[in-house]
Amino acid sequence: MNKTSRPASIALYAAVIAIVALLLLPFVWVFFGSFKTQAEFMSDPGAWFPHTFQIQNYIDLFAENGFGRYFVNSAIVSIVAVSANVLFSSMAGYALAKLEFRGKNLVFSAVIFAWIVPYVAIFVPQFLVVVQLGLVNTLAGIFAPLLVTPLSVFIMRQFAYSLPTELLEAARVDGAGEARLFFGIFLPLSGPPVATIAILSFLGSWNSFLWPLIVAQSEDTFTLPVALAVASQASNTTEFGILLAGAVVVLLPVLILFLFLQKYFIQGVATAGIK
Repeated sequence: MNKTSRPASIALYAAVIAIVALLLLPFVWVFFGSFKTQAEFMSDPGAWFPHTFQIQNYIDLFAENGFGRYFVNSAIVSIVAVSANVLFSSMAGYALAKLEFRGKNLVFSAVIFAWIVPYVAIFVPQFLVVVQLGLVNTLAGIFAPLLVTPLSVFIMRQFAYSLPTELLEAARVDGAGEARLFFGIFLPLSGPPVATIAILSFLGSWNSFLWPLIVAQSEDTFTLPVALAVASQASNTTEFGILLAGAVVVLLPVLILFLFLQKYFIQGVATAGIK
């Protein structure tokens, strides 16, 4: 590094650190706030650190507010949505990139069109379909629209285009069928896009609020975001510590998943731009 570039690099790193710190400040406040008592929030609401750390908020969250059930509901919805999205979008992306069939370009155009249509434009028709299928107030009704998404299909299709066709042709010459090509060759090589789809699907299903709020009409099918919103309005006095503890519980699985898959996520996003 020469002398002229060193000050610029230092300034760049300082700016990045300042931006990251600014973005993390709300999360830090939520984390430490989850250990405060209600009395501390009333007496000193702007304090960053609790006077004494206590985990009673987390105990009350699961023991008295039933968040264990809501956590299981969110886990079921997210696991089904991620698994189905990875499988179905991989199949669709592989077919659109490596198989020849009539109307392939039209199908891909439909995928792009479905991607760019605003969600609010399909929200009511989507709910009517769920009603007709009898899936209202069920976990299946919550995760049904999340089983495959246009963005996931696009990511897998772009990645499939980057794979050498000769690799698949050689396997076909050896007698491999399409199922073996897909599960034995394509999927094992699709780590980065699969990780990208898994993270995006998990974020979309785990953090979803509006759709579960409409479909889930009883506490038995509430997910964590819905339960948090309902709990915040259930009484005249808002228990801030319990709400912040719930926010930490919602955030923690997302953070853990991203930390484990961040390398593949970055590779997958980069690969999506390759034709």
